[in-house]
Amino acid sequence: MIEIKEISAPEAYAIRKDVLRDNIPLTEKMKGDFDKETLHLGVFENGELGCVATFMPHESPYFKGNQYRLRGMGTHKDHQYKGFGKAILEKAETILKRKGVDVLWCNARVVALNFYKKSGWSIIGDEFDVHLVGPHYVMFKNLQDA
Repeated sequence: MIEIKEISAPEAYAIRKDVLRDNIPLTEKMKGDFDKETLHLGVFENGELGCVATFMPHESPYFKGNQYRLRGMGTHKDHQYKGFGKAILEKAETILKRKGVDVLWCNARVVALNFYKKSGWSIIGDEFDVHLVGPHYVMFKNLQDA
């Protein structure tokens, strides 16, 4: 059985480091982690944290309205392919819709594009490179239309 609940930023650090920063000399900490409006969610299976994601107010010039950005989403290797990523996105979308958020967006790694597309997200703009991480696209979902 899985449970999705709010977690603290430091609770997300280990999975961020292992999954997103493995062999990359970048920190797992993010500007905005401790801001009042930032939301950190975790997926737990039998009490063990398996997936994390952070959602924070952040404006992109691509969008209008109330915007949140998804950052630091990762699923521990022992918990991949169990639907945790989809579940955490659905939970966040429900919470953010209630807050009146219009658009949820992220810088998506190319390897994750199909995951986001299956969850109703779209690409906007051209491919770009994130230093030390690799190719990305901006992806988004209009929450008030969903």
